[in-house]
Amino acid sequence: MQREELLKKIKKIEIASSILAREIFSGRYRSWFKGNGLEFSDIRLYAPGDDVKKIDWKVSARQRKTYVKEFTEEREICIYVLVDLSGSDAFPAKMDLIYQLVGSLALSAHKNGDKVALLLFTSRVERYIPPKKGRNHAMLVLDALLNHRPAEKGTSIRTALEFLNSVMKKRGIVFLISDFLDAGYEQMLSVIAAKHDLIPIKIGDKKYEKLPKGAIFTLEDAESGRRVVMENEGRDVYIGGDTGPRLLKIDTDDNYIVTLSNYFSRRRRGMRL
Repeated sequence: MQREELLKKIKKIEIASSILAREIFSGRYRSWFKGNGLEFSDIRLYAPGDDVKKIDWKVSARQRKTYVKEFTEEREICIYVLVDLSGSDAFPAKMDLIYQLVGSLALSAHKNGDKVALLLFTSRVERYIPPKKGRNHAMLVLDALLNHRPAEKGTSIRTALEFLNSVMKKRGIVFLISDFLDAGYEQMLSVIAAKHDLIPIKIGDKKYEKLPKGAIFTLEDAESGRRVVMENEGRDVYIGGDTGPRLLKIDTDDNYIVTLSNYFSRRRRGMRL
């Protein structure tokens, strides 16, 4: 990607991230994560009515007075972005959309003071960047995605989710970006969804989904290299797996900012706070 083109995209991503930071990761949506955890902040002398469970017995014994621990509520959200870089996603228009989408999510996390992590996978985990705050970290995430060249062409969503489950210790938001041309990942998908707020995003390109009726095509699987000769009968031939009602589909000709904003608006209306 040329420098001038890259700078234009980053400027567009900056604008998108400001909208997403305001529309998605703030307000009522953030309140859903209230009580995510408690962090130790200080100790003080015990006062009548304090919870005895908060007594710091070691400090109390050393000082010969009763002290209690004080905690503050964790306010930050940790956002994990998983990106399927298998051969099935190796189309310029789709990768451009993924690049803008991931950049917008990373920078919107930064603008809200949240942490963001990136996991790039194919048939294996190819790169993992642990969660951190800050603009520099958000730009590192963006740079890692732009410059990564996948070593494999296959897809294993299950492998990526198993890895995520092993490193993700606190409740957070998981964006799983893929075309979902895979199988055997459903159980791990349920495990992650039970612990975290999981948003599966299917990236599509309508040019490859609908082919002229009656035409005969030789199709090559971008992941396996296998060729198949088929006649189109007017139905979709580029279909991902069923990941449940929370699946969000974004096509290359969509305005992904509007699509995401509308998606979260619908979820907020049905969210239990």
